[in-house]
Amino acid sequence: MGDMKILIVDDEPDIVELVTYNLRREGFDVSPAFDGEEALARIRKEKFDFVILDLMLPGIKGMEICRIMRNDPRTKNIPIIMLTAKGEEVDKILGLEMGADDYMTKPFSPRELLARIKTVMRRSSGKTDETVVRIGKLAINKETYTVTKDDKPLGLSSTEFRLLLYLVERRGKVFNRDQLLDAVWKDEAFVEPRTVDVHIRRLRTQIEDDPANPGYVKTKRGIGYYVDREA
Repeated sequence: MGDMKILIVDDEPDIVELVTYNLRREGFDVSPAFDGEEALARIRKEKFDFVILDLMLPGIKGMEICRIMRNDPRTKNIPIIMLTAKGEEVDKILGLEMGADDYMTKPFSPRELLARIKTVMRRSSGKTDETVVRIGKLAINKETYTVTKDDKPLGLSSTEFRLLLYLVERRGKVFNRDQLLDAVWKDEAFVEPRTVDVHIRRLRTQIEDDPANPGYVKTKRGIGYYVDREA
């Protein structure tokens, strides 16, 4: 992981300095940006492997940067951890719905941030056999980590991709939140069970013709989620 290039976007110099110092000490190549415009310019000009993104930025907000990244084929698969101030509960959920892979509440310890970066990278970089799984209008490419619907690419985050693939490969079986957390988020200790619901909701907005009446990822009321064997 030592050659990984990370962009840290936050308007608080103390946080940028703390994160930069600790990640560089671990061997990461870290670049800072202090507002939304600078962050977008850097993201469009340079190639980053990871973005740590504050929600409340001057100018373009973190949420908008996340949305722009997820809608751009060049940046849609870059893992994003969002930073939120205490009490920004609604913003956390919105951040996940916009496609962030994880979020952290300030103040946080550099050690916890490092653990989360490593966990998100493990989730997003695991390679499997070059196979395309097809279901209905969807084609899920396990080598390139991309999903198309009617041959049009979808902007799924790495976590949404793994969640969809896990359910599709086990279609017909119902999984509760804890089972999905164990399978998709693996050993990450910081994720709340409702995070699963947020990712399922965002996934549906992208893959379903009618998210309110899903044809792929369905809900078994009171139990969990599944992909129908007949889908």
